[in-house]
Amino acid sequence: MSVLLIPNPTKDTGLAVTRQAAALLVGRGIPVLMPQAFAAADGLDGVRFLPEEQAYRAAEQVVTIGGDGTLLRAGLDCLAHGKPVLGVNLGRTGFLATCEVGELATKLNRLAAGDFTLVERGLLHARVPAHDWAADAINDIVLFGNTRLHPMDYKVYCDGAFVGGYRSDGMILATPTGSTAYSFSAGGPILDAAADVMVLTPVCAHNAHVAPLVFAASRKLEIIADAENRDGSFACADSRNQCGLLPGESLLVTGGGQHLQLITFDDAEQFHAIENKLMRR
Repeated sequence: MSVLLIPNPTKDTGLAVTRQAAALLVGRGIPVLMPQAFAAADGLDGVRFLPEEQAYRAAEQVVTIGGDGTLLRAGLDCLAHGKPVLGVNLGRTGFLATCEVGELATKLNRLAAGDFTLVERGLLHARVPAHDWAADAINDIVLFGNTRLHPMDYKVYCDGAFVGGYRSDGMILATPTGSTAYSFSAGGPILDAAADVMVLTPVCAHNAHVAPLVFAASRKLEIIADAENRDGSFACADSRNQCGLLPGESLLVTGGGQHLQLITFDDAEQFHAIENKLMRR
């Protein structure tokens, strides 16, 4: 067994939590890996530093140290290399990064002992054919007008069938994992993370009767930014990978057919997070 630590130096000031995690694992006889970029850091005795690609290949598990954003950034690399991931939360909420700093010793000891389970989280796959752009998302795909100074018109199709037209500030397509993020803030439902679905949530729709819609992940959704729109739009995957669309161009989204494996220690972890991190904030 070997563990790759991926810290966020902005969140983990001075890598204090990373050093603690490394010491706990090394003390249990677990080989610890880190990307070569951190080789100059002090206090990481017993850690082996490798080029990042090589480190992912060599590790059996990945532990991110930061917040949900840190895990999202590492998640696609974990997916590409078939590695499960545990997030240590140094952020504000931490729905994906489910190990709090106060639980670090307990949960890393359980990880070292193999006392954990793996849960799978579905992804979304997005394409903009007009620009040969494609991206995968763990949380969501968002479509917005470039200026965001006035609403835009969008048409939505599901497997080629017309669903409806929307005048809104934007459109969010979220996985069950991402349903507690931006989609929830825009009025979308919280989805069971085990459900094989995706949710379409308009942002500030100019129609009081518009509601979010839940689709099977096997569906193929097409969102067209109307040709009459005054501005272009942009699509964004997990707040990172971005592509511009001209009026009249289409965004295609479907379930990615891939699943990220999260390391968990409690079958009800999602529901505990909803109750303790969302409802009581």
